[in-house]
Amino acid sequence: MKNKIYYLSTCSTCLRIMNELEIDDTFEKQDIKHENIKEEDLDRIAKQIGSYEALFSKRAMKYKSMGLKEKNLSEQDFRQLMLDEYTFLKRPFILIDGEAFIGNAKKTVEAAKIKLNK
Repeated sequence: MKNKIYYLSTCSTCLRIMNELEIDDTFEKQDIKHENIKEEDLDRIAKQIGSYEALFSKRAMKYKSMGLKEKNLSEQDFRQLMLDEYTFLKRPFILIDGEAFIGNAKKTVEAAKIKLNK
């Protein structure tokens, strides 16, 4: 399985992390603004991570503007929202040798760096 990163080209944090991890042409790169994540990819990653909610960005501006904070969202709701709107994907999604690293937390980026340097 080829290493892959799902990112947003307009996100300075994503670009900084890609630079920090030295993401090169050995990685498949998918800009989610231009090509949202495929259903089967989202399902596979959610199964690996343990939930759709873990992949969902509650920092997205639409999360608040759509009143989602006040709603009790189900796993199916999280899944559908991410498939409908790229902004709800926690980013970046980095797949290295089949292992998923989700989000921009320092410990997540460090774990991805360690995995890349093995």
